[in-house]
Amino acid sequence: MFALCRPLVFVCALMLLSSSAQAQMLAAPAPPAGPCLNFYSATFSPVMGKVTAPDTPSPRPQKGVALADPYFGTCVVRATDHANEPPSGFARNDYSRRQAFNADNTRFIVYSLNGFWHLYDAVTFQHLRVLSGPAADAEPQWHPTDPRKLYYVPTNGGTQLLLLDVETNQTTTAANFAGKLPWANVGHVWTKSEGSPSADARYWCLQAETANYGILGVFVYDLQTQTVLGTRSMSLRPDHVSMSASGRWCVVSNLDGQGGTVAWNRTFTTSLQLHGSSEHSDLTLSTTGEDLFVFVDYQSNEGNLMMVNLDTGARTALFRTYIDGTATAYHVSGKAFSQPGWVLLSTYARTGQEVWLHERIMAVQLSANPRIIQLAHHHSRTNGYWTEPHASVSRDFSRVLFTSNWGSESAEDVDAYMIQLPADLIQRATTLSCPAP
Repeated sequence: MFALCRPLVFVCALMLLSSSAQAQMLAAPAPPAGPCLNFYSATFSPVMGKVTAPDTPSPRPQKGVALADPYFGTCVVRATDHANEPPSGFARNDYSRRQAFNADNTRFIVYSLNGFWHLYDAVTFQHLRVLSGPAADAEPQWHPTDPRKLYYVPTNGGTQLLLLDVETNQTTTAANFAGKLPWANVGHVWTKSEGSPSADARYWCLQAETANYGILGVFVYDLQTQTVLGTRSMSLRPDHVSMSASGRWCVVSNLDGQGGTVAWNRTFTTSLQLHGSSEHSDLTLSTTGEDLFVFVDYQSNEGNLMMVNLDTGARTALFRTYIDGTATAYHVSGKAFSQPGWVLLSTYARTGQEVWLHERIMAVQLSANPRIIQLAHHHSRTNGYWTEPHASVSRDFSRVLFTSNWGSESAEDVDAYMIQLPADLIQRATTLSCPAP
């Protein structure tokens, strides 16, 4: 049953916020555009906490039609229709650690089974074009401020970082690594599928490999000055590498027994052990601008969702995921950089009976005893990798894109769906409770 939080004294909530957050809250953000226009009332209160809300079957919605999640009251829209649009095989959100939406939330990208990337209007959901340049694992990363620009690498990495204008389909070179690295036989430079640059896209943590994908080492690149800031040779190939959101840390993620996950500073002179293995995770920011690593510690007795502060080393358990003999897989998206201190969590492939965190998408506050905002059920029935929801959040936490086969149990009959949220969702959630002084 539901245990909804109710607003307390408005002044009490404002005391918890910074002056900038207060300004956002008092500015009366514009309502969502598109199918979700006028969907939310002025008194809408998100469903919060560890609430029981079973994932019940429902008909697959038509593209572009707004529907309300039956338990959480949020606006959910089917964003693609691969059976009737150019994407071949499926049209899905790529990954939780990559940003699906551009800088001003007017465009989003999806990945298709034949390896092409497709651009959509994020308001009308019109299919706009197949992107020219990025193909297969090109690691697309939206520019942080220019809504037209998208960084990418040649498939599985080359020796350049490229920049695509998605409106003209023209590509330029953002960085050329040839001759700048200490290894003579570099054939591939990439993050190995799962990494991201810093939030401002200035700093990039990348791994260098031979033409046959033999690991050479990792390095940090400053895109603003076009210089290599630090390098480290390696003999074991990482699962992936990624820059922290602030740009202060290069995070190298290795499997259990091969070093685990380690954060290095930009010059590779100091390091911090984050975890003994490589798990689904993401890097994000605290409300005070510190770097955080968020993951599930499956090796702990309670399978805790954890965060590690890369700047202080502090470790905090957020909540347990082993509940009454159950377990769940998950993905983390920490890309809401303009709403620091929150991540998006999508869970799937549960074992055991369904409990409060299973088969759904939620916002999680990054603090001990966190506030949890229940956003939607994804309705995807697990049948291989392509059916994982891989939910990704926009920079302002107003939109979420996720993948679903919507109960069909098909391995490839999947589309992208959007949850559109009130622009002031995080501020509304903050007002619903006021911690004891």
